[in-house]
Amino acid sequence: MIVRLLRQTMFISLVMAGLTLSLPLIAELNISQTLLAKIEAQYNRFARQRIESWQTLVAENKNLTDLEKLDVVNNFFNTNLLFMNDINLWQKEDYWATPIEALSIGAGDCEDYSIAKYFTLKELGVDEERLRITYVKAVELDQAHMVLTYFESKRSIPLVLDNIDTEIKLATNRKDLVPVYSFNGAGLWLAKSRGTGKRVGNASRLSLWEELGNRMQHESE
Repeated sequence: MIVRLLRQTMFISLVMAGLTLSLPLIAELNISQTLLAKIEAQYNRFARQRIESWQTLVAENKNLTDLEKLDVVNNFFNTNLLFMNDINLWQKEDYWATPIEALSIGAGDCEDYSIAKYFTLKELGVDEERLRITYVKAVELDQAHMVLTYFESKRSIPLVLDNIDTEIKLATNRKDLVPVYSFNGAGLWLAKSRGTGKRVGNASRLSLWEELGNRMQHESE
């Protein structure tokens, strides 16, 4: 499960102190038949089918508009993943699954939904600068939460892709969410409801983000 808001605030302070930069993550969908067979053997045929459906989604939807891509991707992961916390899935308090891991097991928490949507939209050609993985406080649940946000422009109100409220809405229409900070492969920002926010560092400073990148790079080997 994700860390508490207090720990997030402490993290932001550390980020602003300055740490080492690293390269942004790059998603690759070069999934071999060998890997598909391995996934089927480790999980089941439904796991393989979910991965193949993901490949098909990317292959067939690259010519859509950005808004159409958001809708297709949001629906796909909200439909194909069952919400489950990290302790039950991975026996860890906090674990960021790769899209392949999440689809193979068929479940994930809010971070896994957001990460999978982010990398899939990148594969579909959506500009990374328009995408942010965003930490928020879910007011009604009184807990930290993660969503994916999309900015049509740097000064626009972002759209929110969420696994709790599955309808894509403007951030100003999500009164149940309070933004804390956001990041992508290029940077880290203090979040706000309108505009992209104030940049405070590089996303590589999130150790879980780096671990995720390392696993993604080695998944297809």
